[in-house]
Amino acid sequence: MEVILPFAVMVIAISASGVMSPGPLFTANIVYGLKEGKIAGLKIAMGHTVVEFPLIVFLGLGTISLETFPEYRILITVIGAIGLFVFAGLQIKSIFGKDFRNKTNSNKNSFLAGIFLSALNPFFIIWWLTIGIVLITESIALWGFSGILILFIFHIWMDYVWLFAVAGFASKAKNVLSNNNYKILIVGLSIILVYFGVQFLLQI
Repeated sequence: MEVILPFAVMVIAISASGVMSPGPLFTANIVYGLKEGKIAGLKIAMGHTVVEFPLIVFLGLGTISLETFPEYRILITVIGAIGLFVFAGLQIKSIFGKDFRNKTNSNKNSFLAGIFLSALNPFFIIWWLTIGIVLITESIALWGFSGILILFIFHIWMDYVWLFAVAGFASKAKNVLSNNNYKILIVGLSIILVYFGVQFLLQI
């Protein structure tokens, strides 16, 4: 207990910089929160988990490092940017229709968005390769390889709580927006996604 409590505090304090920072995942979470309600936040968090846990494990094993990442960074960055442009275009397209406020192509959209926007976000991967690696190294030093699971438990709950809360807020905001304001909000969020896509490309 003397060791695990300070470690938990450190993980929560450091993780907040990644969990709560604005980015494509956060923006998409608002979009899906408007369409699917607060459950979208949980779906996106689940998709994020599918990517994040293996990434942490591979980092702990030394399979992925700053030395190997540059070989894949350009590919991930370009595909991620194109994906954001397409995603933004689809969101703008979705607001045109009779039932645009409730229209979704699939009830798995938000889950897949969580996977895609995590796996192809170079900023997310770089965070784990730099800031996050400190937590991984410390967890392994304290508890061996099982420390990775302890680290993940202390970290991942923040993603679920934050994304669920944001999606819930977006869902409530939807009820007080007029159709025109709703369309403007979707377009605005889509423009933000395009902005992140451009930022991806500028990092190459």
